[in-house]
Amino acid sequence: MDPAPGRLQLGPVFDGAPEAMILLDPAEDLILAANPRAETLLGYARHALCGLRASALHPGQLAALVVFTEAAFAKGRTWTHALTPRHAEGHAVPVEALASVLDLDGRRTLLVCLADLDERRRRLVDAEADRHMRAGLSEWQRMERIFRDIERENQLILRAAGEGIYGVNAEGVTTFVNPAAERMLGWAAGDLVGRDMHATVHHSRRDGSHYPHHDCPIYAAFRDGAVHHVEDEVFWRRDGSSFPVEYTSTPIRDRGRLLGAVIVFRDISQRREAEERLRAALAEVDSLRERLERENAYLKEEIRQESRHLGIIGRSPAVERIRQQIDLVAQTDATVLVTGESGTGKELIARAIHEASRRRDRPLIRVNCAAVPRDLFESEFFGHVRGAFTGALRDRIGRFELADGGTLFLDEVGEIPLDLQGKLLRVLQERQFERVGEERTRAVDVRVIAATNRDLRADSRRGRFREDLYFRLNVFPIQAAPLRERPDDIPLIAQHVLRGVTRKLAIPDLGLTEADLRRLLAYGWPGNVRELENVIERAAILSTRGRLRLDLPETEAAVPQPAVPEPARARPLTEPERRARDRADIEQALRLCGGRVFGPDGAAALLGVKPTTLASRIKALGVRRPS
Repeated sequence: MDPAPGRLQLGPVFDGAPEAMILLDPAEDLILAANPRAETLLGYARHALCGLRASALHPGQLAALVVFTEAAFAKGRTWTHALTPRHAEGHAVPVEALASVLDLDGRRTLLVCLADLDERRRRLVDAEADRHMRAGLSEWQRMERIFRDIERENQLILRAAGEGIYGVNAEGVTTFVNPAAERMLGWAAGDLVGRDMHATVHHSRRDGSHYPHHDCPIYAAFRDGAVHHVEDEVFWRRDGSSFPVEYTSTPIRDRGRLLGAVIVFRDISQRREAEERLRAALAEVDSLRERLERENAYLKEEIRQESRHLGIIGRSPAVERIRQQIDLVAQTDATVLVTGESGTGKELIARAIHEASRRRDRPLIRVNCAAVPRDLFESEFFGHVRGAFTGALRDRIGRFELADGGTLFLDEVGEIPLDLQGKLLRVLQERQFERVGEERTRAVDVRVIAATNRDLRADSRRGRFREDLYFRLNVFPIQAAPLRERPDDIPLIAQHVLRGVTRKLAIPDLGLTEADLRRLLAYGWPGNVRELENVIERAAILSTRGRLRLDLPETEAAVPQPAVPEPARARPLTEPERRARDRADIEQALRLCGGRVFGPDGAAALLGVKPTTLASRIKALGVRRPS
């Protein structure tokens, strides 16, 4: 036994056997050995057969192969004509397979003899002819009947075939045509046999241009001896119409001499129509996808613009300080801790940092830590796999994984239970985590912004918040100032909110009077900007005849009343007043947009005018852009 893998030496009897023999291992679906006669019969080199899968040698015959194998093991020996191995050149080889069980080192194998049925038939014919020569005229007549039967059988096969089939000789003259070809081409076989087939049905290309004989793949088959398969040409019917075809031209040889070719073709009109419908559907899908992508980009820009509009508005020193801090930290990946009372716009600060950072094209994922149940904390933050716990019916992606490449905003971070803070700290330190129920460690690239209205430093001293987590979050602190500490910004914010409310509620011609502004400035705003927004929206809903009805406690109070900037007036503005108002609006827009005029993030888009128009007004009013 040869130790080389895939090759077994079974002795001279195996190698010298007159019949093709192969040794199979059915359990592994492998051919272990083959003799030289098997090489000749199947067209494979011996080393190629060894190691080839038996099912690959019999494509599409797995069921018959299994039945044959099981019968051999059950009986010890069996035979069949049902198996037709595929020759290396692609055609089926009709054989009689005879299998015997052979035990090799405890492994049950099958020794299979393959008798070539075509060769056996030829031998029978030769034997019959020999007997005829000895027996005389009666045997010759019987042989003639046999050949007639073979010819009739071939004709029946040609007639039954669904594909069009015709033959040409080496001069391109048609020698036979089957009924399917007659139906498709509209010609009778008698009209085609003896004619130049190319000049009859293949004379022109799809566009009507001439198709020269020397370019025809059908004729090339009996010139170069190769099989030619074509999928993108047309045949022409007798009535002058054409139809798309797929055809194969196979050369015919006799003792190495090329005699002609057999052409098998099929009408693929329906397939082409289906392909066209599919292409049209795919084009429509692509069009819809592009449209959705454009709409998505537009909506993202709208959201970004809206977020900026409803964001950090004001001219007070506190707001300017926050803007400067955002500009400084946005270009880094430093962790930011935003502190301040409820309603002071901590999330807006987080969004402004994200939008100004290199991560703006990735998501900003918000987690309200106070709303996450204790027993779902790990699943919410890190995700889980199916079956990790009761109710885990499918895999779930956690918030850290969703924010990969972007920003994770941990709102109300001070509400995380103390015993769960260590798990959050580990992810912040190592940038790695595991889903619940999974051992695989996943790495994430996340920028963390946390926000709280609690004094985390004081909580850490009292043992209510981990000190190491506090220092991990407090890399770059930003303090959101309450509205009562920046009264100069109240008119600007109120007017901005009113514009948004009138758009949303479709209530035109609403404005703030000087009396309205005085009441807004006199109030203490314990709910900060969120309360101001609610007050303005409620006043718009209750408005009558274009006048707001502010619902504010008259006794609240008490911040000094600064000069009221740009109040809404009952009388028309004078030209100096209008210019002053326009100048103030442009300066405010430029500050909000970092001095940019053009582009979707520019001041022109913010003010709703053309960039060239805004540039002209800046020049005319002598407005200086902020550095």
